[in-house]
Amino acid sequence: MSQTQPSRFFALRLVQPLRQQDWLALMLLGLHAALVFGIDSALSKALLLSHFGCFLLWQPVWRGEQTLYVGQGLIILAAAALLLALESWWFIALWLCLLFALIGGELPGIKNVGTRLVSLIAATYLLSILLLWVVPHLFEDAQFSALVTAGVRYGPLPLLGLILLIKTERAPRTAAYSVDLVYSLLLFLMVMVLVLGAFVIRQLSHGDYALALAQALLVTAGILVAVSWLWDPRGGFAGIGQLMNRYFMSVGMPFERWMHSLANLAEQERDPDKFLRAAAQEIAALPWVTGVDWESPTQRGMAGHLTRHATDARPGTLRLTLYTRSSASPTLVLHIRLVARLLADYYESKQREQEQRRNAYMHAIYETGSRLTHDVKNLLQSLGSLCAAVEASSEADAGALRRLLQRQLPQITQRLQGTLEKLNRRPDAAPETGSAHAWWRGLQQRYAHERILFDSKRMPDDAQLPIELFDSVADNLLQNALAKRRTTPDLTIAATLAWDGGAQLGVCDTGAPIGEALARQLFAAPVASAEGLGVGLYQAGRLATASGYRLVQTSNVAGAVCFVLRTDDQPVALKAASLPRQAD
Repeated sequence: MSQTQPSRFFALRLVQPLRQQDWLALMLLGLHAALVFGIDSALSKALLLSHFGCFLLWQPVWRGEQTLYVGQGLIILAAAALLLALESWWFIALWLCLLFALIGGELPGIKNVGTRLVSLIAATYLLSILLLWVVPHLFEDAQFSALVTAGVRYGPLPLLGLILLIKTERAPRTAAYSVDLVYSLLLFLMVMVLVLGAFVIRQLSHGDYALALAQALLVTAGILVAVSWLWDPRGGFAGIGQLMNRYFMSVGMPFERWMHSLANLAEQERDPDKFLRAAAQEIAALPWVTGVDWESPTQRGMAGHLTRHATDARPGTLRLTLYTRSSASPTLVLHIRLVARLLADYYESKQREQEQRRNAYMHAIYETGSRLTHDVKNLLQSLGSLCAAVEASSEADAGALRRLLQRQLPQITQRLQGTLEKLNRRPDAAPETGSAHAWWRGLQQRYAHERILFDSKRMPDDAQLPIELFDSVADNLLQNALAKRRTTPDLTIAATLAWDGGAQLGVCDTGAPIGEALARQLFAAPVASAEGLGVGLYQAGRLATASGYRLVQTSNVAGAVCFVLRTDDQPVALKAASLPRQAD
């Protein structure tokens, strides 16, 4: 058992999938073997074919799960045939420059230290074998000593073996690669300039290749220093970097103008569907877009003309398809997705605004109905009091009862008519005002039989007040106090109307105080209460706020529970006073 365990472990290690760096090492080993044995032998051609196969398994261009079409397969076969058919060191030099650019272009996106070290070793090997072995073979009189040949044949082997030993993170084969196209292109051109420069200097000077390579390196270094200074200079010149950024971002200039038009549309159009149609027309007017097809949960439309080059985006609840004249580049795909995301965000915000308007409308209807319901409840309570007075009266009280009905019924009818008129009144209509003295007399007549103390202070003859507001607040406060009297028969209730630059209404009772938790929420939200406090006062408080008044509780102690209705800029003129225990 102990003898078979190591062999089983070794077999399991063999069948494990190879890492990317393993394919890279095998690719470079195959290339190295083909180069050191010459490119015109049958063995070298076989090694080049194996090298190309490993390259296809390593290459950082296609994703591992991507399906190859017939055209792409033919291109791969043609490249393999070309690699085998051409027995040219120039072609090998071009191929090495391309490999160096691909590996170098992958370096900016590598974060793992081991993977970065593997790429650096591979790039160092390619550049070394290119300059020390391939470029010298471009000269007709190239001669190599035995020491140089042995060094080239066996020197890089430990370096390539090190790639297999470095521990790196195993990335999934389907992971996306980050090859910087611009960086790869610059590396390719730099190496080509170095190779061609060394070749031209050697041919013109007929001197030593090492000297020609050193001169080419110095010229290339000087060019790089000049370009780096021109990229971001300090002498006032904008720099090549800014010019390049402006060039690469030129596709974004129409996008910025479209953003301004989209913001203007969002301010002008409230309906989400109309906004979407107008925004789609603006997208179709972009210079890099020929047409757009969109679909929302409520509609579908099209603008511009369609082509066979389509890019789909599904941000949120929208489905957006943008059509271009040619196949969209990766940069353009990013712009298209950004356009779709922004349009979806604006569209969803319009939908939320519309839903909020609907909710506000329904809430206004609910509050209006709730306030009217409370007014009707107060009227029913007044009618109930009259009915109770009629049932408790005798024939001797017929005259007094008739006078009571003559006073109360017209007022109840008038209040009921006013309640019905509220349904047809515009929400922004100015509140109806009337004489404060007439309203005060009417309030006293309505509650004449309820043993309530009424008092007015400093009321001018021409004093005016909002009738609906004061009716609602007075009825709520007095009905709540009367409800407390049912459990405390000796409860005293007092109502006071004062003037201090405006009308102030105060209602106090000598009952128990309201609970602290209930008092904090009394005007902030509907509150359930056994005595009926809460909902009516919440509605009355909101009506007071809408009319420029405030309904506040000025005292909440045993024997003095007081509420005051006043304007926002008024001081409280009505304070909690010592109330008699029994109404006169």
